[in-house]
Amino acid sequence: MAGRTVRYRNGRNTSRAIRAAAVAACATLVLAACGSTKDNVASKGDGGGDGSGKVGVILPLLTSPFWQSYNDYVPKMAKTEDVDALKTVNSNSDPTQQITDINNQLNQGVKGLVVAPLDSAAISAGLDQAERKGVPVVAVDVAPEKGKVAMVVRANNVAYGEKACEYLGKQIPYGKVVQIMGDLASVNGRDRSEAFRACVKEKFPKLKVLEIPAKWESDTAASKLDTLLNANPDIKGIYMQAGGVYLAPTLQTLKSKGLLKTVGQKGHIAIVSNDGIPQEYDAIRKGQIDATVSQPADLYAKYGMYYIKAAMEGKTFKPGPTDHDSEIVKLPSGILEDQLPAPLVTKENVDDPELWGNTVK
Repeated sequence: MAGRTVRYRNGRNTSRAIRAAAVAACATLVLAACGSTKDNVASKGDGGGDGSGKVGVILPLLTSPFWQSYNDYVPKMAKTEDVDALKTVNSNSDPTQQITDINNQLNQGVKGLVVAPLDSAAISAGLDQAERKGVPVVAVDVAPEKGKVAMVVRANNVAYGEKACEYLGKQIPYGKVVQIMGDLASVNGRDRSEAFRACVKEKFPKLKVLEIPAKWESDTAASKLDTLLNANPDIKGIYMQAGGVYLAPTLQTLKSKGLLKTVGQKGHIAIVSNDGIPQEYDAIRKGQIDATVSQPADLYAKYGMYYIKAAMEGKTFKPGPTDHDSEIVKLPSGILEDQLPAPLVTKENVDDPELWGNTVK
C-alpha cells in the first residue's frame, strides 16, 4: 500500500491545525555521486553520538497484511542492525494520533524515531517536535512534504504505476481499465496514480482509464468498484494500488458479479496489484490476478534501522547508487530518499524464495 502511505477513514479528519503547525526544515546533506552505501556517507557530524539509546518505531496501522509483516520484521532487523528498538506503536490510521504518538515517544526520551507517515503534510508537525529535541527521524514508505528527516526509506512509487501500466498495456490491446487509487493526499497515492495515467496516455492510447479514489479503504474500493462495474461491465483490466487493502474486496466484488475468471479463461479481467504480500502470490498461483509489484517490507525494516543507527551516530549521506541495488536520490524538498528495488512478480517468478512474501507464514 504499503502501500503506501496509508490513511483510512480517520485520515479524512486530519485537522488543518496540524498542517498549519508544520514547520519546514530541509535536511542538510552533502551531494555527490558515489558507488556504495558505505561510500555514500558524507560525514560524521560534530554532534554525532555512538548510536546508542532507545529508538521509537511508529506504524501507520496494523489492518493490512503488508504492515503486519513490516511489524514482524522490525524487531528482527533491529537486532541485526544493533538498534535498541522499543515495542512498536500503532497510530491506527489516524494522522492526528500519529503526532501524539511521536510526542509520547519523545517524552519517553528516545534518541531516534522510525516513522511510517500517514499523511505526507501533517507529519511535519511531529518532525518539528523531534527536531526541537534533537532527535533524528527516518521516514519509511512515505516522503514528508516538509520537515527534517535523516533519510526516507521507500521504493520508487512512480515505477509502481509505470510497471502496472506496462503489464496491462501488453495484455490488453484496447478497452477500459480501472485503477483503484490510494489517498491522493499522500505522495504514494499521487505518484502511483499520475504515473499510471501518464504511461497509459503515452504508450497505450487505445486504453481508457477509469478511476476509483478509494483512500486506502477496502469498503470504499468494494462499493465504488461495484457501481463502476454496473455501468461498465466490459472492463478488461484493473490496477490495484494496494493489494493489502484492495485484493480481497476486488476479488469478492468480481466473484459476486460472475466476472472472476482465471487467467486463460474467456472474459478474464487482467489484474495488477502492489504490495507483494503472500495473499497476492496465492492469487497469482490460482490465476485470479496476473501480477503484483513487491513492496519490500523486509528491506523497509532493515534500512529503517540502518539509517536511524547512522543518524544517531551523526552520519549523513549523499545521492548515488548504494551497495544494496538501490539509489539514493535528492527529492525536490531537499530530503534524501533511498529508493529500494521493487520487482514485478508474475506466475513466472512467484515462487522465487528471495521474495519476502514467500518467507512469511
